[in-house]
Amino acid sequence: MPSSILAHYPYRPDSYDELFGEDGVRPHWQEFLDHIDEVSADTLKARAAQLSRGIQQNGVTYNVYADPRGTDRPWSLDLLPLILPADEWRGIAAAISQRVRLLNALLADLYGEQSTLAEGLLPPELVHGHKGFLWPCKGIQPIGDTYLHLYAADLARSPDGQWWVIADRTQSPSGAGYALENRLLVSRAFPDLFRDLQVQTLAGFFRGLQRSLGSQAPSDGEPPLTVLLTPGPFNETYFEHVYLARYLGFPLVEGQDLTVRHDTVYLKTVSGLKRVHAILRRLDDDFCDPVELRADSALGIPGLLSAVRAGRVLVANALGSGLLESAALPGFLPGISRHLLGEELAMPSVATWWCGEEPALAEVIKNIKDLVIKPTFPGGSSEVIFGDQLNDEQLAALTRRIEADPSAFVAQELVKLSRAPAWSGGQRRKLLTRAMGLRVYAAITPEGYSVLPGGLARVAGMDNTRILTMQKGGSSKDTWVLSDGPVSTFSLLHNTIRMDDLINETGTLSSRLAENLFWFGRYGERCDAVARLARLALSRLSEGRRTERAGALSMMLELAAGAGLVEKDVATLPLAKAELDLFRAVLDRRADSGLAANLQRLTWCATQAREHLSLDHWHALKRLSADLESARGRVSDVSALLEFLDEALTTFVSLSGFAMDTMTRDMGWRLHIVGRRIERLDTLAGSLARFLRRHVDIAGPLQRELAVEALLELCDSIITYRTRYRAQPELLPAIHLLTMDGANPHALAFQVRMLTNYLRNFEMDGNELGIDELDASYAALQRFPWAKLEATVPEDERAEATLALADHLDHLTRAGRALSDRLAMRFFSHVGGAGQATFAA
Repeated sequence: MPSSILAHYPYRPDSYDELFGEDGVRPHWQEFLDHIDEVSADTLKARAAQLSRGIQQNGVTYNVYADPRGTDRPWSLDLLPLILPADEWRGIAAAISQRVRLLNALLADLYGEQSTLAEGLLPPELVHGHKGFLWPCKGIQPIGDTYLHLYAADLARSPDGQWWVIADRTQSPSGAGYALENRLLVSRAFPDLFRDLQVQTLAGFFRGLQRSLGSQAPSDGEPPLTVLLTPGPFNETYFEHVYLARYLGFPLVEGQDLTVRHDTVYLKTVSGLKRVHAILRRLDDDFCDPVELRADSALGIPGLLSAVRAGRVLVANALGSGLLESAALPGFLPGISRHLLGEELAMPSVATWWCGEEPALAEVIKNIKDLVIKPTFPGGSSEVIFGDQLNDEQLAALTRRIEADPSAFVAQELVKLSRAPAWSGGQRRKLLTRAMGLRVYAAITPEGYSVLPGGLARVAGMDNTRILTMQKGGSSKDTWVLSDGPVSTFSLLHNTIRMDDLINETGTLSSRLAENLFWFGRYGERCDAVARLARLALSRLSEGRRTERAGALSMMLELAAGAGLVEKDVATLPLAKAELDLFRAVLDRRADSGLAANLQRLTWCATQAREHLSLDHWHALKRLSADLESARGRVSDVSALLEFLDEALTTFVSLSGFAMDTMTRDMGWRLHIVGRRIERLDTLAGSLARFLRRHVDIAGPLQRELAVEALLELCDSIITYRTRYRAQPELLPAIHLLTMDGANPHALAFQVRMLTNYLRNFEMDGNELGIDELDASYAALQRFPWAKLEATVPEDERAEATLALADHLDHLTRAGRALSDRLAMRFFSHVGGAGQATFAA
């Protein structure tokens, strides 16, 4: 081994090594190996760190259910790619192209005349006993006779170098988006090598899929709209859904974003209902339509199958295509290929025996120790079992289980996976080897099926691992397919945009996305308000034993009780209990009105609307959530909690700044800002009303002065007040500043003016959203006899006027909440009189 980096390479002659063979380094690896052998270990380590930063900065995640990191588990990517030569890839691509044509023809047969069943080429139990066989889809002819628009095959290489198909993915194959992201990251780590080795690019594959969906969609002369349907953020590959939607230019939607009217699918947008012509789905078959398929599905679109049956929408892949995901099917494909295509199967599947056939059962029982036992259908209760890992007693028990229900089991030959080099990650110039499998993809294009020149290589996380899964610590690799000719420079990321293609604002903002942006604004303001109130109450609480401060403390606790942060009966609330309540309100998610609970809601809205937010938004939120988790363990006194609240308020101010400086001024942004203004109006008017009702009971001028001062601090207007009046806080100027001053961003006048301006620009009848009601409530406030709040007015008259002003503020609060409800009906729900559905061209 002349290369120093291979000095300690753990070559194993009993399995195929992708890098190294009996004659030394494989030729297509030599140039890459020479490069990494020339650079220092520090350089390689820096490139690996660059790779990790790219994953973090791009938010590349792979969710694992019950993982402590939740939806933030980082994607795992090895620094070294898998390299395949051009001539070998041509054989793989041809075999995969044939296989997807065969499976497409098989679906057409099974949902049509079923000649394969009639000829005995496929046991009926494997079709009619498969929950993936959707009876409502029987006889439906898909548009373009295409069932499989996107297909994936899991490949493994045997010790002699032969590629085998391990599994077929026909329902909604995952991983193509991760393969694309892997390419972008690894090619940046080795830009010169990527160019010099003439690695085939991936963009043309995705462009072909994009063109095919657009050309096959039943558009009726309209510009076709294709959407990508996702189960939502909790799905393990949700990042990929977001990524592919952006890359392909498709709106990312959930089932609730779509509705079916008269056998036509529509996207609920802020502009009304917009027809959908094609759906690229990442949702399992039976969840897609709760009317005709799975009744308990909350993820699908009621009536979707009816729209498909009427030929009014293209669904990719076709509903019912999950039927072919069975471990038993590969054993029957050679005969089916000869029957349907008149061709021999180009790439064999791993040797497979379905135990539902007596000869196969006898063979399996005889050789059970050398086989891998799997459930016949996906979702079966049995795990994959390796016979050579069982003792005699366990083998006997397994045999009895198989004999009791033979049709539920499949046996396959044990394939010893090939091994690929992996970066060790340390300072030493050393490579590891790990078991590897390759997922390859084929997609329909207007010219026929095309195979992605590369794929998603998956490697075991630990040595001697037999099952390759990202859920159990596995990693991934970029796959470089070398070219022996010119390499295409086409890219969907840098496509040429003509003058006619320029877009000022997207017209397909879904109602769900708009609603989450709206509530992202509301929860951002709510978190800020809760944090300010808790901070002020805690600071006054520390001064509670000073008699002259009792009025301000009582006022802050009254406001905290009104906001649900402490017990309602403030008069009898011990200070120690009040402090405990405030700690809980800040740190405990179970406190429904508290900071932790509202921060969780804010983060959820951000997750739903992530494609509209900047990385600064996301990083600030995640950092604050992490700080909150840390605070639960380290915050034990008031000063520490106040320090955390100071940091939190800085983050909330930053979020507001990000919205103003980094978000595009489209309809989503406008609704986000409207959400912020409605929430601030609600919080401010409610707090002022509670303050005024409590203020009439405070005795003594000093106590009242301190209470007004605390109110100004709470509303972030104390500096403005002191700059204008250069006097001690008094009720009349303070309340006037917080209600009628249109230049103060923390005044009611400012909120009303901003709301009126934004909503009237939505180009609709103001009465439809209740703007006039809001204006009328504020006009009544303007007509209020403010002179009755002067200190020279008799106390009983002043108290009566104060309570009357509180009633006006309550009316303004109700008008703001009614406005929020009407916005929801008009833009988000599309129901009711104010939200009567409109249709957008």
